[in-house]
Amino acid sequence: MAESTAAPASRTPPRGGRRAPFLTRHDIITLALAAVVTIVAGILHYAGAGPIAAFVASAAALALLASVVGRGTDELGGRLGPGATGVLQSALGNLPELFVSLFALRAGLVDVVRGALVGSILANSLLVLGLAFIVGGVRHGKQRFASETPRMIAMMLFLAVAALTLPTLAARIHSPAALHESALSAVCAIVLLAVFLASLPFSMRGDPTVAPPQHVEAAEAWPLWLSIVVLAMAGVGAAFVSDWFVDALLPATHALGLSEAFTGLVVVAIAGNAIENVVGIQLAAANKSDYAVSVILNSSLQVALALTPVLVLLSFVVGPTPLTLVLPPLLVTALALSAVITALIVYDGESIWLEGVALVGLYVLSVAPIWWG
Repeated sequence: MAESTAAPASRTPPRGGRRAPFLTRHDIITLALAAVVTIVAGILHYAGAGPIAAFVASAAALALLASVVGRGTDELGGRLGPGATGVLQSALGNLPELFVSLFALRAGLVDVVRGALVGSILANSLLVLGLAFIVGGVRHGKQRFASETPRMIAMMLFLAVAALTLPTLAARIHSPAALHESALSAVCAIVLLAVFLASLPFSMRGDPTVAPPQHVEAAEAWPLWLSIVVLAMAGVGAAFVSDWFVDALLPATHALGLSEAFTGLVVVAIAGNAIENVVGIQLAAANKSDYAVSVILNSSLQVALALTPVLVLLSFVVGPTPLTLVLPPLLVTALALSAVITALIVYDGESIWLEGVALVGLYVLSVAPIWWG
């Protein structure tokens, strides 16, 4: 899932009075790669190629299109300020993962969607944050960051875990509410969305600890029309590629011997957030630990408070089976442990590489039992 990482871009005026191009070399390479890989994924899909090749190509196309969406959102949001940019990125940056989940719900792959949502939270809170601490700690030693915002995010993650735990608990103890799993899940989804909407004024004001400045290599800001065209094309491309991705998902995972639960929890969750995850680790490597921690944890928070409840509510109209928040006990336990250990680690505003190792270790322990389904 995409997160708030951008402030108004820092532009360096070109020397000699020459007008700098709108697109940097990196932009051109990313756009070209996204177009080529998307075309390849389409050819493999319609040619009936092997499921593994089609799956890998569509996953790579999704990751590249997510990067394009993030770049276009940065440029469009740069006109609005860091706070509004973060909100815009929350809405548009999750488009690829939203499309994948909607097509999966339409295909009846509720377990895959449920696993992908939980997996995104676990991957960001444990795996990516742990890797960021390891990389930053090895390169720079003990890193310090402002702890106020991470503590707030950790608190809101506790709320999200509670919303996932209570429907599961109601079902496991066979309470009267167990007969109304869908209705209870809808109530929890509405509460989470209400909390997310309540947080928007804070997000719109912007927080300097979560909005690192961008440094664009001697390029002018994209004109408005270019930002809109890039976002529209990337959004349309993501819609098609998501359909191809879901179509190849089950055949590919069956060929690889993977269960639906493991596929959603690990493969889909990591593939859908690959580009954004790299950003957080790069920030830690650059010793920008304030930004790294907030970017990574915000990604988990947006999945929990926005994407998950939206999909729960949409599942009542787009799929044959509603998406409920009743989870296997293993996943509920993993979510609770991740929320607790994340809060403990960020509370003091310091991190060392050994804490990163502990987080990665907990991630491996959390997903290992799901390998068998």
